[in-house]
Amino acid sequence: MTEDTRALVRELLRRIGEGDPELVAELYAEHVDWKLSWPESQHGSRIPPWIRPRATRADVADHFRSLAEEHIPEQADTRIERILVDGDDAVVLGEIRQTARGTGRSYRARFALHLTAANGLIARHHVYEDSLAVLDAFDVRVGT
Repeated sequence: MTEDTRALVRELLRRIGEGDPELVAELYAEHVDWKLSWPESQHGSRIPPWIRPRATRADVADHFRSLAEEHIPEQADTRIERILVDGDDAVVLGEIRQTARGTGRSYRARFALHLTAANGLIARHHVYEDSLAVLDAFDVRVGT
C-alpha cells in the first residue's frame, strides 16, 4: 500500500509540473477533502482567487487553472525536499517560488502537503503554507 501511495504522489507531482489542470484532476477522487491553510481572518477579504473551498474533482482542476492564471509560469519553481509515506497517507515537504502576475512580486513559501489515497485516487488534499508571503506578493493587506 505504501508503494502505491508513493507512486500516486510522484505521478501527482509530475503532472503538476507539466501544468495541465485536467490531467492533475484525474488523479483525485470525485469528492475530495480539500483544505488550504489560510488565516480565518482573511475569509471574505481580498484573498487570491485560488484560495477557496473545494470539494470535487472539477474544483481541483479549477484550483490549478486559477493558480496558473495568477502567476508567471516561467518564473515558477517548486523544490521538493522530502516525501514521507505511511500506508495511504503521504506528506510532501518543500518550497514554492512564484511571481504574482498582477504585481510582479516574487515570493517563496515553505509548504507541507498532506495527501491521502483511497482506491488509487487522492481523497484528501491539505496544504499548509506561508500565507503571509503570498499576501505580500499580491499586495493584499490583512483587514482590507
